[in-house]
Amino acid sequence: MVDKLGNLEIYQLAIKISDINWKIYKNLSKEFRYTTGKQLLRASDSIGANIAEGFGRFYFNDKIRFYYNARGSLFEVKHWIFLLHKRGLIVKELMDEVLSISEELAKKLNSFIIKSREKR
Repeated sequence: MVDKLGNLEIYQLAIKISDINWKIYKNLSKEFRYTTGKQLLRASDSIGANIAEGFGRFYFNDKIRFYYNARGSLFEVKHWIFLLHKRGLIVKELMDEVLSISEELAKKLNSFIIKSREKR
């Protein structure tokens, strides 16, 4: 299953976002690591975790629920990234990179959900 999961483009993009946000977290001061940083990491890691859990579910409604949860976590990541930039904790280029990947993932995740509905 891990091999098939690892081949999913949406899962690969989720891991990419997690990796970038891990680097952001490591560069934050302790003060912000334990507040905004942890929230960012939880949301980032939740995207891939929900995709993985949905992928492993047998019943359609279970699968879709986890894919929707992944999408919700993705939008939470966008929120935290925006706040980090607004508060001067990350540069605009880094925010733009994460938001660009997030937009790509959002589109692909929506398509994946639609295709999953069709396979029903």
